Amino acid sequence: MTAASRRRVLDLFSCAGGAGKGYESAGFAVDGCDVADRPNYPFPYHRGDALEYLARLITTGEIERYTLVHASPPCQAKAALTVGTNRSQGWGGVHEDLVAPTRVLLDASGLPYVIEQPNGKAEIRKDLTLCGEMFGLGVLRHRNFELGGWGVVRPGHPRHRGYVRGWRHGVYRDGPYVAAYGEGGGKATVAEMQAAMGITWTDVHEELTEAIPPAYTRWIGHAFLTARQEVFA
Repeated sequence: MTAASRRRVLDLFSCAGGAGKGYESAGFAVDGCDVADRPNYPFPYHRGDALEYLARLITTGEIERYTLVHASPPCQAKAALTVGTNRSQGWGGVHEDLVAPTRVLLDASGLPYVIEQPNGKAEIRKDLTLCGEMFGLGVLRHRNFELGGWGVVRPGHPRHRGYVRGWRHGVYRDGPYVAAYGEGGGKATVAEMQAAMGITWTDVHEELTEAIPPAYTRWIGHAFLTARQEVFA
């Protein structure tokens, strides 16, 4: 068994595989789990409830085949964009918030883990914040990460080079970044989102707007292996 074959990530709430692709680039094998049908997901995956699946893996001991667990649980009620939209429209908070129950199970697994959330009010420790500008990408897409059972030195956050292109509050601005969310108002096309985030294996609009750039988890994967003093294969 090679060192690479022993490194396996469980990618929970996997969507189309932006996180998984990054871990693969860092030298991990990847298995996903998502409640929706994801035919574009590029790795083996289980279709079903992620928390039920994780609980079963823990109970049966199958969780031991993994080195690291990555989870991107829904928390739309506290995401910055959703909170602003709900408030402006007078809507109530009806979205799921699965961050806390996800953390409970991840702690029970005994494995090191990563919980990913967009900027907003999600109740996670912001052990790490990554931005597209750190990787020369065409999106900003700030994401926060809680690291369970391991840690890393936070990288510096470079100054943004300009605006995100599009309309906001009745004003149109041009800029070096595209808006990889929503539709209309100067938002990015599917092709622009693919190019900006380095995601080529799906052209589904919803999957792209939910995805994180693989560069983020490639960095995290390498940082994790360095922290564990493992040697890249």
